[in-house]
Amino acid sequence: MSFNIKQTLIDFVKYMGTWKFWKELVIMTLGMAVTAAAVYYFLVPSKLIIGTISGLSIVLVNIFGGNLGNWIMGINIVLLIMAFLLINKEFGAKTVYTALILGPLTNFWDSVFPWERIANANPVTGTPSVMGDPWLDLCCFVLLLSAAQALMFSINASTGGLDILAKIVNKYLHFDIGTSVSIAGAVICCTAFFINPFRMVIIGLIGTWINGLVVDYFTASLNNRKRVCIVSKDYDRIRHYIIDHLHRGCTLYEVVGGYSNEKSIELEVLLNKDDFSNLMAWMKQEQINAFTTANNVSEVYGLWFSAKKRKELQEQMEKR
Repeated sequence: MSFNIKQTLIDFVKYMGTWKFWKELVIMTLGMAVTAAAVYYFLVPSKLIIGTISGLSIVLVNIFGGNLGNWIMGINIVLLIMAFLLINKEFGAKTVYTALILGPLTNFWDSVFPWERIANANPVTGTPSVMGDPWLDLCCFVLLLSAAQALMFSINASTGGLDILAKIVNKYLHFDIGTSVSIAGAVICCTAFFINPFRMVIIGLIGTWINGLVVDYFTASLNNRKRVCIVSKDYDRIRHYIIDHLHRGCTLYEVVGGYSNEKSIELEVLLNKDDFSNLMAWMKQEQINAFTTANNVSEVYGLWFSAKKRKELQEQMEKR
């Protein structure tokens, strides 16, 4: 066991010296700052309980008292142990950082710009609200939190808390991330009955459902690829451009035109947005006559070259 711990520490020290580590650290810090702001300004004043660990912590603070940041950290510690055991060490290690800074960042916003300065009493209920209405608070919170969650998922991390439960549901029950967030969050929303009237609980449930939909939208946008199909007599030139310049693979099919009954070659390739734009610009510049269709692909499994791998391939091509 001591050897494994030592090796893990050595690997972590090496990882700290990489660009990936510092890039992901910045992404996680910014994502958690946005999450903390969303919780502090749009949930705390109105006691609006969305299906998150922060929402559950607000309920517990109102019932038992104490500091919101401490409740968030305590619950996250339990869930972090679950992450290490049930998901994987990389996800758990990153989430340790995000879980530990959520509470302090919430206190940071409180000290820098307290919500009392901008909150107004709701004209109907008299409850404080930054936007003046719980529905507007809900919209602002969901948009900020969903964007932060999708950003975290893109680097195999999370905003902590509910995301861990969602990842577990996603891994073992194979639901979409957004659906997993909704399932785990709905259970937490029901705890709001202890402190809120029925109307506010319903708003929280609707917000949790919308949050799941928005997470799916943001996640799909981050992972979006283009499936491009090209029919052209110059297919071989296009193939060489894709392989030699874009450093992507492609597939060739023999097809028969339904109108002309002529045999042709269809080329199919998966590209990101930049590669697709470069390909279209090159075909226009070379005046290549082609029939091209493209549609969005939200997820890609299997062999997909990363930027680092593509750079290595490019260097190999240049040495030839």
